[in-house]
Amino acid sequence: MTNLDEPTSARAAAPRAFRHFDLVMAAFVAILLLSNVLGAGKVAQVRLPGIGDWPFGAGILFFPLSYIIGDVLTEVYGYARTRRVIWVGFAATGFMAFMSWVVVALPPAPGWTNQAAYETVFGQVPRIVGASMVAFWAGEFVNAYVLARMKVWTGGRHLWARTIGSTVVGQGVDSLLFYPLAFLGAEGWTTGLVVTVLFTQWALKVGWEVLLTPVTYAVVGWLKRAEGVDLFDEGTDFTPFRVRA
Repeated sequence: MTNLDEPTSARAAAPRAFRHFDLVMAAFVAILLLSNVLGAGKVAQVRLPGIGDWPFGAGILFFPLSYIIGDVLTEVYGYARTRRVIWVGFAATGFMAFMSWVVVALPPAPGWTNQAAYETVFGQVPRIVGASMVAFWAGEFVNAYVLARMKVWTGGRHLWARTIGSTVVGQGVDSLLFYPLAFLGAEGWTTGLVVTVLFTQWALKVGWEVLLTPVTYAVVGWLKRAEGVDLFDEGTDFTPFRVRA
């Protein structure tokens, strides 16, 4: 068994089974789907001292957790296994969008009067769904790649720099793709508004990563001890176009 004093390459450890990997993957996919279903459509508002009322998309509270779990996956289990999880999340999001479209499109029974509310909550705008999936796929892979490469460069030191640095880049790619693809040229969305929302949401997501750094440290440390590994992606094939670890 490999211990934490003996860094292991991802390639050498590939055949090994882990006790907690499936649970972390399930948490990643669950948060991804729930943040899209429950958080994507609601605009909430808080009152900040000295600033006033501050509206924000409710999904911002939970969607960044998928990036934090992605950091944990890459740090503990390596890029190859994270790649598999990203593809699972991508497929699950696609199926969720398809299922939502089918269920909303089904004709309601004569006595059922909630069709309008159902369409409001679960109706999918194809442009936004497509933008979300493209942005998620690209952002997560960039996040995993940057963290894996930084771990090798730093020799496994400065976890905070890896998690925050990878989120800055990964969430940057996510935001740069999503907001223009979803809203640029849409009714009510000026170019200035798209740019403002893009950078505001990016900053908030990175801020979440910074605030939750102690939690990331605790989870990563516990998983490394529980699994008995500390994987380094030396010699890893970083292509995103594979599913098997």
